[in-house]
Formats: sequence, C-alpha cells, structure tokens
Amino acid sequence: MATTIEGQDRVLATAQQIVKSLNINTKATEDMILILSSFDNRLSNITDLMEGGAAGEEIDHRFETAEKVILRHDSGGLGEPSSRNSSPWEESPTEANEYLDAVDTIIKFTEDLNIQSDGDTEIMDRAENALQLAMSRLEDEFLHILIRNTVPLDIDRLYGSIRKGSLSFASNEIEIGEDFDSFREEDQGGSSGYHHERGPSLGGDVFVDLIHPEAIKELKAIADRMIRSGYEKECCQVYSNVRRDVLDECLSILGVERLSIEEVQRIDWKILDEKMKKWIQAVKIVVKVLLFGEKRLCEQVFSESELIKEISFVETTKGCVMQLLNFGEAVAIGQRSSEKLFRILDMYEVVADVLPDFETLFTDECGELVCNEVKGVLSGLGEAAIGTFVELENAVKSESSRRAIQGGDIHPLSRYVMNYIKLLVDYSDSLNALLPNSQDLDRGSSELDDIDSGDTLSPVSCRLLSLITSLESKLEEKSRLYDDSAMRYIFLMNNILYIVQKVKDSELRNLLGDRWIRKHRGQIRQWHTSYLRAAWGKALLCLKDEGIGGGSSSASKLVLKERFKNFNACFEDIYRIQSSWKVADDQLREELRISISEKVLPAYRAFVGRFGGQLDSGRHAGKYGKLFN
Repeated sequence: MATTIEGQDRVLATAQQIVKSLNINTKATEDMILILSSFDNRLSNITDLMEGGAAGEEIDHRFETAEKVILRHDSGGLGEPSSRNSSPWEESPTEANEYLDAVDTIIKFTEDLNIQSDGDTEIMDRAENALQLAMSRLEDEFLHILIRNTVPLDIDRLYGSIRKGSLSFASNEIEIGEDFDSFREEDQGGSSGYHHERGPSLGGDVFVDLIHPEAIKELKAIADRMIRSGYEKECCQVYSNVRRDVLDECLSILGVERLSIEEVQRIDWKILDEKMKKWIQAVKIVVKVLLFGEKRLCEQVFSESELIKEISFVETTKGCVMQLLNFGEAVAIGQRSSEKLFRILDMYEVVADVLPDFETLFTDECGELVCNEVKGVLSGLGEAAIGTFVELENAVKSESSRRAIQGGDIHPLSRYVMNYIKLLVDYSDSLNALLPNSQDLDRGSSELDDIDSGDTLSPVSCRLLSLITSLESKLEEKSRLYDDSAMRYIFLMNNILYIVQKVKDSELRNLLGDRWIRKHRGQIRQWHTSYLRAAWGKALLCLKDEGIGGGSSSASKLVLKERFKNFNACFEDIYRIQSSWKVADDQLREELRISISEKVLPAYRAFVGRFGGQLDSGRHAGKYGKLFN
C-alpha cells in the first residue's frame, strides 16, 4: 500500500513538472492538463495542484516585490544609517503609500509563515530581515515627522486667555515684611495701597494643536504598523522622548526652572514670590491645555492599542508633572512666614482645581501613582497654609513693641493685621476646608457676644474673630504707653475705627455681622466722650462759678482775672499739643472738632455773659478748626 502511494506521488510530481516546463501560455497549459488527466485517472486532481502552485507563486511574487521596495529605501545594513536620497515622507505621499503597502505585505507574509509550522526557513529569514529594515525606516520617519510637525507653544495666546480671569486689588504691590512696621498703607485717590494679585483662571476651554493636524494621520499609519509588528516599545520610546523634550521646553517658556528642593528653599522671598506666580500660571496651562492636548494626541496616534496609548501618555508627561510637583513640595516644606500665606493658598487652590483633571487624565496603575503624588503636594500645601496662618496668630499675640505711635495715629500692627485679614477672606472656602471643623470659640466666650445671636460661625470666621480680638487686646495694651489719657483715647478711636471700617467695607461684614459693627461703634462713642472729659475737663473747670462769689458785680476782679488767665493758658496748651495729633478719618476728625466747639464755646460764652464783657468771647473761636491733623 505504501509503495502504491509513493508511486502515485511520483506520477503526480512528474506530471506537474511537465506542465510547468511547458508553461508557455495559458492555452498550452490547459491542453496538457486535459491530455494528462484523460490518460490516467490518477491525474484527475492535477488542476487543483497547479492552481495551488500558481497561488504560491503569486504570494512569492508579492513578497519579492515588497522586499524590493523595502531594500530600495535602505542601502545600509541593520544598525547603519538608512539612505535618505528620497524626498521627505510627507512631501512624497505616493512613495509613502508604496512603502506602507510593502510593509503591510511583509507583515502579512510573516504572520502567515509563523502560522505554518513547516515554512521555508530561508523565506522566513528574508521576511524577518525585510521587516526589521522596514521597522527601522518607519521608526526614523516617525521621529522626523514628530519633530518637523511640532507646533511651537504660542505663549502670547495662552497668556491672552489667562488674563481674562485676572483679579487685582490695587495698583501697588502688597508688601508684608517680617516686621509689622514694614507694612504701610498709602491712600491716593481712594485706592488702597495693599495689593495681592490672585492667580487668574483660564477663560473657557483653550485648545491648541501640539502637532500639525495633517501629520497625525501619517503618525498613526506608522504607529499602527509598528504595533502590529511587535515594535510597540520602540515606537512608544521615540514618541515619548520627542514629546517629553517639547514639554520640557514649554515649562522653560512658562518660566518654570528645574530646581532642587534645597535650591528653592535658599531663594530670596521676592524672587521666590515671582517663581510661585509663574508656577501657578504654568500649572493651569500645563494641565488644562498641554496635558489634555497630549492625551488627545496619544489617543489619535495610538488608537489601535489602549495599553500603548496609556503608556505613551504617562511616559511623555510624567517628567513634566514631577518637575511641577517638586517645586510645590519644596514650597510646602519651606520655612513658614506670614508673607508667603497668600501665595501658598494660591498654589493650594490651583492644585485643588486641577486634581480632578489629573484623575481624568491618569487612569491606569502608573497614572494612579501620579495622582497620589499630586494629592501629597496638595496636602502639604494645605498644611503649610494653616501652619503659616498659625504663625501670624502667634506673631500678633506675641508682638511686644514698646514704642508709642506719634500723635496717636493708626498703629502698623492694625494696618498689617486688618489688611492681611481682608485679603484672607477671599480664601474663605479653602480655609474652611483646611481649618478644623469644630469651633475654636466656646459659645459662652465674650468674643461671641459681639456676633448676631443664632449665627453659626464657620471655621474661618472663628479664627478671624479670634485674631481681631487679639489685635484689640494688643491695641488696648499699647494705648497705655501714652501718659496723656486724652491721647490714649484718640489712639483707641483711630485704631478701632480703622478696624470697623475694614470690616464694614469688605466681605468681613458678612462673616462678623452688623451687631459686631454696632457694638464697636458704640465703644468708639464712649472713647469720644472720655476724650472730651480728659482733654477739656481742666479748662472747663476754670469756667465754673464756684469760688467767684455772688453776682458779677461783687465778684473779685482778681479771682475772675485769674480764672480767665488759667482758661486761656489751658486752651493754648491744648491747642499747642493737640494740633499735632493725628485723626486719620475725616469724619471722626470733624465730629471731634464739632463736639469740642459745642462743649467749650457755650460754657465760655455763658461764663463771660455772667461775669461781664471784660474779655473778647471770640478770642479762641478760630482755633477749634485747627485741632488735630
């Protein structure tokens, strides 16, 4: 039986060889097949054999054609630079399409050979060699297309968008020094000299092209073939290297330097403040614009592979993100001082704002690590903000300067704290999230007596109320530095009225309420009355009737003359001293002058009326308007 089968195989092989050797044209081939099949029924299936052989020849022909295309574009061996005599890939679409078709043929041929266990080893080697050459060429083209078609960052357009949300408080920059005396306010034309420029927000969705759109199709075509051929690692590496360098350059353009934690902590505050402002803007632009742009680009180029899409995005952006986070961490663990608080809160808020974006962008296991790093920096900035706020509270409580402010003017501590607090209110949402949720003030505390009954104080309201109360206590202490009790009341009126006005004219009013304002205005009125008594009591005693005797006719001219002399001396002394005193508020200054006139002039005129017209009653009338500055 075996001999019979072998004989049949030899007959069929011989017949097939005859047909092939006579394969001059299609008609001759068909005639020979007909003759042989009719000669011996064992040759009845020779038609199928010949068709299979022809198909194999056609495949071989297509492979050889594709192989020639691949080899034509690579005159060097593996590892050597490829010939680039042909025009650039994007400028010759016909050549590019021919090459990609050849690559598709090689890939399909290789896949088919891998399926066949008894494939020709020589053909397999040729196919794999052609595939390697093709992948090397595609890798080079992928690199060049990426580089040539990268769109430079349009910083002017981005800053134009970001300025739409800018917020500023005044024209002059806020200056908060280590010493309370360094905090000054100059009112010019009614605008406050205190200023803190909040980090602006991007106006709407800002979209930029990172790669020229027409090149994305070519990049995807190359990426698809490299992934299909098992060269996804090389493709991903080329892509990530190029895009990572682009992001590094973008950070440099945005003013974000690569600094170590130690370098950040050694930077002078004014320089650091500028770097923090640039960092805040950079975070918004990088996350809201560049990272989302990179995500879209990865999804377009690597749409055939979810895994490569995620890996490429993470590898591309991880370095840029970590550079930003390292600066945030360095600020968070740096030395705490009150002037840094607003900028730290700006940094905290921008990281809190982009955290959901990070969680949207980074979804795989590696991306989760990035999100955890972001959360760690956010937590650190929050702790730094609260720690810095506590430093301010302690600084106010421990402030111990013994220098009385000339003229009873507003103390630098009042300016510092109230303007600081006024700006802090703008961060109420963040501070409420960061501060402990329990109220720091006991409901029986005297501080809460000033608050509208039934009001529930937020954490930030409690802390700000406590801080203002500490400030008031310090001002009470400092008022005792004045030997002149009248000046003490001027000092208290100046400073408490300044505090009240800052509360009334800002969001602090909503936090502390109208009851707090009314109570403090009542306190100012009491000091007003106390001032009149302390400043003018001695002068008014000279206008009392006691000790002069009966009617004016029987009065001792000597005593009367002495009374007028003493009054005039007291008045001149008061005028000389108090004309240099400071009353900062125009309305308070006018109210004091009016109350002095209403208290002193009638008493003086009545006294003159009772005891004769020896002296001119209008002698001092013009000087009341010259009291205080």
